[in-house]
Amino acid sequence: MIKANSNKDFGSGSIPKIVLSQAVPLTASQLATLLYNIVDRVYIGHIKDVGTDALTGLGLTFPLITIISAFTLLFGQGGSPIFAMARGAGNDSKARRVMHNSFIMLLASSVVLTAVCLLFKRPVIYALGGSDATYPYSEAYLNIYLWGTVMLMVSSGLNFYISAQGFPVKAMITTLSGAVINTILDPVFIFALGMGIRGAAVATLISQAVSFVWVLSFLAGPKSTIRLRSRDVVFEPGICFEIVSIGFTGFVMEFTNSAVQMVCNRQLKLYGGDIYVGIMTIVNSVRSIMGLAVTGITSGAQPVLGFNYGAGKHDRVAKCIRFTFMLAAGYTLVAWLLILIFPQVFIRMFSDDVMLNQIAVPYLHIYFMAYIFMALQFSGQSTFMALGKAGRAVFFSIFRKLILVVPLTLLLPVYLDPPVSGIFWAEPVSNVIGGTASFLAMYFTLYRGLDRKSSE
Repeated sequence: MIKANSNKDFGSGSIPKIVLSQAVPLTASQLATLLYNIVDRVYIGHIKDVGTDALTGLGLTFPLITIISAFTLLFGQGGSPIFAMARGAGNDSKARRVMHNSFIMLLASSVVLTAVCLLFKRPVIYALGGSDATYPYSEAYLNIYLWGTVMLMVSSGLNFYISAQGFPVKAMITTLSGAVINTILDPVFIFALGMGIRGAAVATLISQAVSFVWVLSFLAGPKSTIRLRSRDVVFEPGICFEIVSIGFTGFVMEFTNSAVQMVCNRQLKLYGGDIYVGIMTIVNSVRSIMGLAVTGITSGAQPVLGFNYGAGKHDRVAKCIRFTFMLAAGYTLVAWLLILIFPQVFIRMFSDDVMLNQIAVPYLHIYFMAYIFMALQFSGQSTFMALGKAGRAVFFSIFRKLILVVPLTLLLPVYLDPPVSGIFWAEPVSNVIGGTASFLAMYFTLYRGLDRKSSE
């Protein structure tokens, strides 16, 4: 039997207990990450007199921020399954090389992205549906936020390696500390110091710096199983190619999210105006909040899947897939019911604009109508990714977002009344078709094969 030579062995013990021990702190960690932007939206939406325009302006920056996140996943999350499988096979040398090459790519790409986004933010924001009323808020936020790109990408990308070593609580602390600081500083800079949307960006920048220092300190310290050391930072094209091959899945998923946001903002501006861009900002914020747990569940399962797959324990891999899906399905059902029954609770978190609140409720209901099917989507794609089947995960991400959501966003407004509702209907239709296709492909091409290997 292959056993990892570390103090965190996912190859024995209760699968539900191990997955939950990973998923709970990872969900809390992702909540902390989300708070960087969600808290900004909550406070910005309540700025007196200009809250709706400021919230809309912030929403227009999402595609750019999502692209930054896509590259973080490409170079950070992309290496963690390889890292986990190497540890499961007892190959700490390869695990170390993977982490250090991930660091190199995160650092280099973050510098390039900072420069590109600062140079081209104006034409991009206007192309995404910005107006003279909303662009000043987008610009004010980005002019400060983008200077933290290096710290954001390095800390978020390397945090996957803290979790993959079996330290999910430490990974949670990484972002939780920054998020708490951001939550405290936001009202100080936005309201007390009168900085408005710029204050939100300053608070975020400071909180990112805290997370950055914590991640580097932990990975370079004695408690880390695989330590980050300057003498080991050696560029290896072969390792980088492996990382990018796996990370391309998460990259495509995030990049297609950005593409969908771009198309949606353009269509919302065309058929509804600035207020509907603001409504979609709120809807996307609610989706981000509700998606935390299901993402935490599937992310928590990934190192467990990768470790056991690398160790040849196919029965445990199959058991982990089953448990992860059932947990994700139960959660998404509860999340949908909460939104159905209490829509105003979620909307009022981000705006006290009476007209916006009245208009937003039916569109929130439409958008989340088939939310349970996201459990199918996440289970299929995350399993493919954890086991190194990047091509299949990439395909189903592209299929749902680019082949389904984008065309539906363009076509449905032509046939529905009011036309703007078609933009919101694109999400549940794509969830049903894309989620079912992703899960069935995983079941027939991977899961059934694991069961056969387990019985041999």
